[in-house]
Amino acid sequence: MAHGDITHIDIPVSDAKRATEFYGTLFGWEISEFPGFEGYPMWQAPNKISGGGLAPRDEGFTQPRSSIEVDSIDDTLVKAVELGGEVLAPKTPIDETSWWAVLKDPDGNHIGVYEGRTSGSGAG
Repeated sequence: MAHGDITHIDIPVSDAKRATEFYGTLFGWEISEFPGFEGYPMWQAPNKISGGGLAPRDEGFTQPRSSIEVDSIDDTLVKAVELGGEVLAPKTPIDETSWWAVLKDPDGNHIGVYEGRTSGSGAG
């Protein structure tokens, strides 16, 4: 994927088993957990391109959040702040070759950013 592509959509859920059954049945998504990501089932749409995760719901994560591929999370977060945004979650490793962070735009929308590989480690 290229800089600016939507790469992953997290859906906050309070019961992963119930959500897996709901979304899998409703949309035909393939949903499974991958080693190292237990408790975070990842989904893939039938097109084998769209994907994301069923992430634990918490007080700060109550609505679906799209993540966007970027060339550099560090540069993107600096630029977001310069443009009036805010960093909600700093650059955090996913594995040895990929990272994520969350920013808030000037309108209050929470946007994930992703840097790294997009294949070989599960959906999305």
